[in-house]
Amino acid sequence: MNTETPGFRFAERKDTPLILKFIKDLARYEKMENQVSAQEQELEEWIFDKQKAEVLFVTLDGKEIGFALFFHNFSTFLGKAGIYLEDLYVMPEYRGKGYGKLILRKLASIAVERGCGRLEWWCLDWNKPSIDFYLSLGAVPMNDWTVYRITGDTLQKLAQK
Repeated sequence: MNTETPGFRFAERKDTPLILKFIKDLARYEKMENQVSAQEQELEEWIFDKQKAEVLFVTLDGKEIGFALFFHNFSTFLGKAGIYLEDLYVMPEYRGKGYGKLILRKLASIAVERGCGRLEWWCLDWNKPSIDFYLSLGAVPMNDWTVYRITGDTLQKLAQK
């Protein structure tokens, strides 16, 4: 890890362009850039006006080098909220230096402070470096579960029935 001390800060409204940049950078890494339709205006509305998600930056010498976008979900089995990590991204030149682990450690700390029962996320099946990293932290894959999704026209049609 770098000799400079990393820090954390929560995003502010003025950070919306940077949030979108990190989202697009992550999507590029995941080979999914063509799926990003989010615009600054939408992110600002949903993150800051409606407060449906939070963004935490990891900083080094005052520069944002990575981020985590997360929100609360709820476990009926546990009877308490959890934190769902939607995006975790560290700029390529800072990877492999412990910053991803620091972000997850900070999110775990936030979850504990807030009384949450768990911290969870999805990972693409092909992303072996991330999978190995998560396993090294003690994360457990949920192999018995399949993610289902309804979007776009299918979502609209279902809502009308």
